[in-house]
Amino acid sequence: MTRDGTGTQFAALPFRIADGGLQILLITSRETRRWIIPKGWPIRGLRPREVAAREALEEAGLVGRIVGQRSIGSYHYSKHFPDNHELICRVKVFLLLVDRQLDVWREKGQREQRWVDPTKGAQMVDEGGLAEIMRSAFPALQQLKPKAGKHRGLPR
Repeated sequence: MTRDGTGTQFAALPFRIADGGLQILLITSRETRRWIIPKGWPIRGLRPREVAAREALEEAGLVGRIVGQRSIGSYHYSKHFPDNHELICRVKVFLLLVDRQLDVWREKGQREQRWVDPTKGAQMVDEGGLAEIMRSAFPALQQLKPKAGKHRGLPR
């Protein structure tokens, strides 16, 4: 928690280029079943983008790479705890280019997941800041079609 009483989390916005074009993966939260992206608290010894990738692996079984060194933006949400207190969290979002999904992962069966285009994803999430990130993160990539082999032409 920061000095102003807010928390910071790191999230992955997973994406792939599929037959129908660009898609993002949304998962549901375990308690409220809202549509979200994988996210978690800082982990000592890991950089924020490494935390984001780890959360995508644990929560959705996703293997890939973070695109870029910095977050593409942030949004805020109210984290509710079982003891009825809440904490305002700032979530820094990193793009995760997905290579594959594992057959078994830590939280498999605890969440639903759905691949959707970013416009549909922005309509599914409750947080307006996250929706705006989804709508604005991919303008150049949305025109790409899948190519055989490696993810050519994608930013590093």
